[in-house]
Amino acid sequence: MVKITLDGITKKFGNFTALDNITLEIEDKEFMALLGPSGSGKSTLLYTIAGIYKPTSGRIYFDEKDVTEVPPKDRNVGLVFQNWALYPHMRVFKNIAFPLELKKAPREEIEKKVKEVAKMLHIDHLLDRYPWQLSGGQQQRVAIARALVKEPDVLLLDEPLSNLDALLRLEVRAELKRLQKELGITAVYVTHDQAEALAMADRIAIIREGKILQVGEPDEVYYKPMYKFVAGFLGSPPMNFVEAEVEGEVLRIYQSRIPVPGQYKDIVKKLNITEVLFGFRPHDAEIVREEREGIKGEIYSFEPLGREQIVTVAVDTDVFVKVFAPEGEHFRFGEKVTVVPNEERIVLFDKKTEKALEYL
Repeated sequence: MVKITLDGITKKFGNFTALDNITLEIEDKEFMALLGPSGSGKSTLLYTIAGIYKPTSGRIYFDEKDVTEVPPKDRNVGLVFQNWALYPHMRVFKNIAFPLELKKAPREEIEKKVKEVAKMLHIDHLLDRYPWQLSGGQQQRVAIARALVKEPDVLLLDEPLSNLDALLRLEVRAELKRLQKELGITAVYVTHDQAEALAMADRIAIIREGKILQVGEPDEVYYKPMYKFVAGFLGSPPMNFVEAEVEGEVLRIYQSRIPVPGQYKDIVKKLNITEVLFGFRPHDAEIVREEREGIKGEIYSFEPLGREQIVTVAVDTDVFVKVFAPEGEHFRFGEKVTVVPNEERIVLFDKKTEKALEYL
């Protein structure tokens, strides 16, 4: 298996810059997720690693070897597409064996490797069937088996679960994560689904408009986002943001006044900032009725979700925050309440750059 190094990768299509000076290291045996909205450049980056696209500038290394000019067939990568791309006229066995047959591998080797990888993915009983006889999850496993059968150094996956229903996605993603760790293969996984990235990846690279905004372990990018965009893209519901004015060691949030969080007192003073975006996640706050330091508002709506509920609190005209509350707690529309965020989980962003203050 290999370590992948991307050094200043830029990719242009005419006047459009799809990738803008991307530098990233993906460690040997690491599961790296490339996460971003549609059109962010994540699939372009994946295909550049595969060799399907050649970068306009920059270099790509597999370990110490420069593979920038190496054609895809010689990079020893396995690629799994969103649409699976199975051959409908071939049985499952032939679909999986296809990469080995292209390499003119011996028949005994093909037989052995196909059966091994099929057993690993629990599809060894389906080898005589055609793709149209399979469920979506089974077809996806065949596509993954075809990518793995040639024993690639790198496994590249382009939104491989997006065509599956929600329950099947959960099942296949757990299987895929187990398989990657079991094989010890370097994997790069493209997705727009933040839940997938958080659940599966060792590290996540968040991409927007062809640039990497932040790279880190799931907990790091979730709890210590570098930008407002990152904070808002991760989590469901996403992080709450409200505007706040800095008045000494106090933040004025509409009709409320709360102390500047302890971890930000020195930073705010040093930067001499007067306006910030105050961010906190719905799980990292509580709703109280007694007089407490927090954000005052009134109950706007509540949505039961079984063991908990999402409560929307109106802080001002057209300004709302969402908070998770226990399922058994009762609220009335228009009821006056205070939202008390967990001080340690608050993130303050510069209003102009939308960058978290600790990264300025």
